[in-house]
Amino acid sequence: MYNNNAMANLVISDQKFTQNRIYGTKMLTCAKALVEALEEIHVDSIFGYPGAAVLSVYNELSNSKIRHYLVRHEQAAVHSAEGYARVSNKPGIVLVTSGPGITNTITGIANAYADSTPLVVLAGDVASNNNKGKIFQKVDIVSMTKTCCKKSYTVTSKDDIKQIVKEAYEVANSGEKGPVIVVLPRNILESKYTAKITKDLHKKKPSAITDNDYNKTLKLIDNAKSPLILLGGGAINAVEDIKKLVYKTNIPVISTLMGIGTFPSDDKMYLGMIGINGTCSANTALNNSDLIIAFGVSFSDRTTCKRENFAQNAKIVNINIKKTLNNFELEVCTDAQTFAKGLLERLNEEYNFKTWNNQVKIIKEENSRVESSSECLHSSCVLETIYEYTKKYEPVVVTDVGQHQLLTAQFFNFNKPNKFITSGGLGTMGFGLPAAIGAQLAKPASLVLNITGDGSFQMNLQELATCREHNIPVKIIIMNNGYLGMVRQLQDKIYNNRYQVEMINPDFTKIAEAYELFAVRVKTAEELIPALQKAISYQGTAIIDIAINAFEEI
Repeated sequence: MYNNNAMANLVISDQKFTQNRIYGTKMLTCAKALVEALEEIHVDSIFGYPGAAVLSVYNELSNSKIRHYLVRHEQAAVHSAEGYARVSNKPGIVLVTSGPGITNTITGIANAYADSTPLVVLAGDVASNNNKGKIFQKVDIVSMTKTCCKKSYTVTSKDDIKQIVKEAYEVANSGEKGPVIVVLPRNILESKYTAKITKDLHKKKPSAITDNDYNKTLKLIDNAKSPLILLGGGAINAVEDIKKLVYKTNIPVISTLMGIGTFPSDDKMYLGMIGINGTCSANTALNNSDLIIAFGVSFSDRTTCKRENFAQNAKIVNINIKKTLNNFELEVCTDAQTFAKGLLERLNEEYNFKTWNNQVKIIKEENSRVESSSECLHSSCVLETIYEYTKKYEPVVVTDVGQHQLLTAQFFNFNKPNKFITSGGLGTMGFGLPAAIGAQLAKPASLVLNITGDGSFQMNLQELATCREHNIPVKIIIMNNGYLGMVRQLQDKIYNNRYQVEMINPDFTKIAEAYELFAVRVKTAEELIPALQKAISYQGTAIIDIAINAFEEI
């Protein structure tokens, strides 16, 4: 039984604390100062979920021009902020309460850290002046997040909360970008704000680049016969300079999954994505290359496969904001744009790798895409049809994780950055729908497609409520095969079974109906184009549930 007297005393105590701190006097609280700081750095959107520890902040947000988007799960708040950040090129902001509020964000924070996505996560905490013993909703936020965030701050009475918030924003968006946590004890938020003169906590590190780095790179290009430019997610801010570099040197381009869109996918110089699930043309060229100039590449195991076998015949120049601790011919610790600009300035001649480019052209032609033929709908054919129908809109495409993700990377052409949004480093199922929400809010005039699988979609489908509440016109395309397709494929190959990967799915069109959203089911190839027409013309969230071949492999 509940102790009614104890519960009543707790409520009365809580009310008095709040009244004394806020309503008893007209003062500028730290909660208000926090919101002012966000306004001063031009934050326009916050993704969050309220709770007692951060109600003072929500009270101030109610009078702010900043738009708060109430998600239905805190993990989705982080993924939404990721989608917003990836498309807008500025940090996403998350606001959650103490205890389960912050613990529910851990997967999203880890995902953002793995993909170097800038976020500021504002995490409510229990009062710092009363945290001894077992306290309701108390967790050690800093310890739990220290391995998956760029930096964390715990605001104390000695700190200037405005400075902390602004600095967290700058840290998240500088150098190797990533999530930053700001822990906000309740008593600090509800206390009087006083501006304080404090030291600069964040200092930008100077670039370590030298003239010798450029000279050595140019010498390697001079001596190369089969060079390649490899682009990763860290090259996204250098796209124009890299284009100029490619056209001036005539060096073909390959990319990682996260680098897709940093160079036009339909350009004759582009060969595709490398790695375990890469294209044959890109991987073949990689194995025949004698020089690789890598911009913003993390060299994860999905890219290199067996590290000892990666590009065995090639010398590697690695340009990255962070050292990768690999034994490369040259490692330059700077950002891609700075190095690309400097290299362009020093190029005194146009290169012509005619023999190599002819060889690459043959490799590309030999490994051109081949459509499957079957009575069942194949993902490759479906995705190619969707691409051809939607390319005139230049959509932002947000995927979940699985077979559909890798086939989307292969069958869509992304000719601009920030058009392909996916979970690369962590591979988080459930990323797609909330990230698509954030992407749509960052680019409200764009067509945003969430291409997902039936397994991934069910991990965060509650965010259909967020779509409905805010009338977010995301178009959700479910590649529904009744399986955890990628896992089934691995089970077939390694263990010769399909244990626990077949899924009994609900009727997704009825779920959409429950949320008062548009939905259509596609069972034949002839139904696909009409379904796309209806979904795209619909002024709101729309779902296309496509029954695809259950046993296809990629």
